[in-house]
Amino acid sequence: MLDLTQGRQPCWHEIETLLSPPPRSGHTLTWIGGNRMILFGGRGTHFEVLNDVWMFDMEGNYPEWVELCPYVPNPLDGIPTPRSGHSATPLFGGRVLIYGGEDASRCRKGDIWIFDPLAGNFVDSPASFTSNADITVPDKMENSLAHKMWRKLKQKGSPPKQRSFHGACAVDSGRSIIIFGGMIDGELQPAAAVALSFDAELYLLELVP
Repeated sequence: MLDLTQGRQPCWHEIETLLSPPPRSGHTLTWIGGNRMILFGGRGTHFEVLNDVWMFDMEGNYPEWVELCPYVPNPLDGIPTPRSGHSATPLFGGRVLIYGGEDASRCRKGDIWIFDPLAGNFVDSPASFTSNADITVPDKMENSLAHKMWRKLKQKGSPPKQRSFHGACAVDSGRSIIIFGGMIDGELQPAAAVALSFDAELYLLELVP
């Protein structure tokens, strides 16, 4: 944790927890209100691509990680496939919008998902994200519960090319999302194993008309 308390020099502190997600890179860690964050996806130490979801909770006396959705290598409809290099943008009510990314074969994605931890009944209401409310997680996570928290969005208009490692942010009080840049599929060169291009297009995703 980097402490930016006013009047002090920035200071790093290591946060120790009893439980921790597996090591990874290419993941996202998104603030959802209060002192809670959502971690999603990434690439693990054996180069496997992940789709597990963890909540980091600093509301109580002891910071802790809580696994909300386990890793599912080949999920059925209703849960996003494993990915890294995606974007995760915070929305109102503690929700997170996931866009794009790439799989283990570096095939880029263009799907859009909303993750809503409130739908899993871990907290009572959006106000709980700014309080010291307890988080209740069942001992065995059911797939039906994970399906409740994930929702895939249908897209209209002319969507951008599928991409990974792009930038994204919410604008207009969360009514729209801006997407810029990233890696997209390009023309395969004779000496290259993978066709790859860097993109400079700017797109607006309108969530609320």
